[in-house]
Amino acid sequence: MAQSLRKKHSIGDRIFTIVNGALLALIALACLLPFVNVIASSFASTQEIVAKKFVLFPTTFSLDAYKYIFSTPTIFRGLGVSVGVTLVGTLVSMALTALMAYGLSRRYLYGRNPINFVVVFSMLFSGGMIPTFLVVKSVHLIDSYWSMIIPTAINAFNLIIMRNFFQSLPDALEESAKIDGCTDFGVFLKIMLPLSLPSVATISLFYGVAYWNTYMNAILYLNDSLKWPIQVLLRQIVIVSSGMQGDNSSVAIVPPAQSIKMAVIVVATLPMLIAYPFVQKHFVKGAMLGSVKG
Repeated sequence: MAQSLRKKHSIGDRIFTIVNGALLALIALACLLPFVNVIASSFASTQEIVAKKFVLFPTTFSLDAYKYIFSTPTIFRGLGVSVGVTLVGTLVSMALTALMAYGLSRRYLYGRNPINFVVVFSMLFSGGMIPTFLVVKSVHLIDSYWSMIIPTAINAFNLIIMRNFFQSLPDALEESAKIDGCTDFGVFLKIMLPLSLPSVATISLFYGVAYWNTYMNAILYLNDSLKWPIQVLLRQIVIVSSGMQGDNSSVAIVPPAQSIKMAVIVVATLPMLIAYPFVQKHFVKGAMLGSVKG
């Protein structure tokens, strides 16, 4: 009786594993197919895109869309701007977020609760677009690269995750370090920060993606098209390739095909896809530890 029951459970487990694996494979395939379609369409001709609607492998391989995108040095300048803003912005944001998060994680900090309240309040309410623009203008950041960094230097959500991560570390580490003569900044720099690498990697990815996708701040604060990041330039390319009114000075030739839109998505997404595997192993651990402990 017991053996037959074990066999039944064993068969049930096998069926569940097979069904579960097949379902997960279908979900993964459903997530992957649209991206494969975007990549394939970026290499396909206009006629093939119109005829097939959904392309998984182009029969007529063409690089015209990418030749059009990279036909002007403006694109390379935009890539340089985006890379610079992403690197500098991520470093600035991580420095400010880590310092503030560590301070707010210390229970003996005077005024800690009111500051935490202000941080949470800023997640729900903001000054709005026009007041923010007036502030940026009053500090003379219009047409400056810093206008894409400073207004969004600290994200309240990322700050709370990192603060909770610091709170999860034992207080005994700080106490023993101070007994040995270490200062508060020394404790943060030499002990707490190295132990927080999973959280640092996770928050750095959040900030990096946000800065790479910077679009609205560039539209609002940058009047000089030579300072536009890649996202704004790609928007101009899509507008021109669609036959809509746009700034033709940012592109050099007439777009060859509808596949230009798909190529734009690939160019805008590829850098982040390349960077993600390097921090992926820290991603889940850093986000979970910082979100469930407080």
